[in-house]
Formats: sequence, structure tokens, C-alpha cells
Amino acid sequence: MSQTVLVTGSSGKIGRAVVAELQRRGHEVRGFDRVASPAFPSTLIGNLGDRVALEHAMAGVRCLVHLAATPDDADFMTELLPNNVVGLYHILEAARVAGVRRIVLASSGQVNWWQQLGGDLPVFEHQPVSPRGWYAATKMFLEAAGRGYSEQHGISVIATRLGWCPRPGQEEEIRALEWAHDVYLSPNDAGRFFACCVEAPDTVKFLIVNGTSKPARQTRLDMTVARTVLGYEPAEQWPQGM
Repeated sequence: MSQTVLVTGSSGKIGRAVVAELQRRGHEVRGFDRVASPAFPSTLIGNLGDRVALEHAMAGVRCLVHLAATPDDADFMTELLPNNVVGLYHILEAARVAGVRRIVLASSGQVNWWQQLGGDLPVFEHQPVSPRGWYAATKMFLEAAGRGYSEQHGISVIATRLGWCPRPGQEEEIRALEWAHDVYLSPNDAGRFFACCVEAPDTVKFLIVNGTSKPARQTRLDMTVARTVLGYEPAEQWPQGM
């Protein structure tokens, strides 16, 4: 079923891939970002602290894909707190007021960091978290807030623990780390993964789900929930899509 989807962070690497895949599947897509994307004119410009801009962006939206955030460890008070915590509050409240029926939240595999590096593999979504640092802690907050909105307001919420889709400048870093090839997430697979979240059955009330491409050597983040509930099957493997 075609629906109107708002993608925050639509000008980023994953955002562009998600927009393209949703459009390919026939959805009406609207972007929200701090910068414009020449390839996607339907982008509203604003930031996560601007409730007026957010409420304008949410009008008529059935599904929200929330990607916008400070994407890794950074100063907590000046970057992580306003963007990943306060910004999340504004985005969830704007979605609730607008009557959005599904919210897909970008979490991170970093919430299970220490299990991935030193524990029993693969890591399942139901296991206790072991955050890498403050960035991962903000994603734990995101997952908990999403659960609260699902229970209290009856909104379908899917929190996605993503693998590593390297940003510009990270190519050599991920290339040098063999374990990272097992949690690599290509842009094409990211687009398909989030489209599966958007199109998930209405029976999904709250879900935490891992999302990666095919592991190069060993499965570190279990993909059973992604396959059985969302119908997502990764098509690429490191270094495809780089």
C-alpha cells in the first residue's frame, strides 16, 4: 500500500538510499534535513529543535523514518544532547500530534558493542545492552522512548539497530577492520531494509531489529527478526556498494 513517508536526515548517505528505494516502491516521500539535496527537491529545510518546521513536515504523514542525528560519539552537551535526545523528543511529539501511525527509528549496533567484540555470537535483539559510549547511550534512550510511545499512544514503532554504513572519510577505517566487514550495511541494502520497515504488517506494535548486509565471515548481529517479521533479505556483502 502506497503511503506518505517523511524521512529525516534525507540528504545523508543512508537517507538518500532510503528515499530512492521508497520512491521506487511507489510511496510519496518527503524529506527533512538541515541541507537541501539537489537530487530530491521535496526536502523541507529545518533542524530537530524547530517544532514549527517539524509539525509542518509531519502534516499528512502516515509513516516517519527518523535518521537525523549526530551519527557517532561527539561532545555530549553540545552535540549529542541537543540532536539525539532533545531532538528526538521534538520529533516524537510532532509525530504524535500529527497522528503518524508508524515511526521507524535509527538506532545502532553500538548498543551491543562489547558483546559483538568479546561475547558469544551472534548477538540477538533481546540480549542486555552493552553500549560503546555516550552516542550508543542516546540510542538506548531512543529505543526506550520509542517503546513508551508505542505503549502509551498506540503508535507502531520499529527501532533499527544498524550495522556500519561508512560515511565519507571512513572508507579506509572500515577496510582495515575485518570484524567490521561482518556488520557492514551497504546503502542499497539500507534502502531495502528501511522500506521493509515502512511496509511491515500493521500487527507490528513495537520491534527492535538488527539490520546489516550479508556478513563477510561471521554473523555478529542476528538477522532472524529482520527476515521473519519484516521480510528483509540482504543482497550485498562487503565491499559491494562502497
